[in-house]
Amino acid sequence: MENVLIENIDNVHTTDMGVDRIRRNLGLGDIDVVAWCKGKILEPNAFIEKHGKNWYVHKDGCVITVNASSYTIITCHKE
Repeated sequence: MENVLIENIDNVHTTDMGVDRIRRNLGLGDIDVVAWCKGKILEPNAFIEKHGKNWYVHKDGCVITVNASSYTIITCHKE
């Protein structure tokens, strides 16, 4: 069975504030933050878990937090 987050990857998005927060937290330059996060989520060895209202994706030393009902990327930070 596929993961619900992966099944709904096309619905994953963030806000302008979310883009700024993720870039600041990870030191990312001027890239498409949503595409970057989706790429990490879809990598085969990404560890995806759901706690309460959020999905947490652990990959390459960072954690991506996605709201489980709206699929909004809330934040991403280094572990």
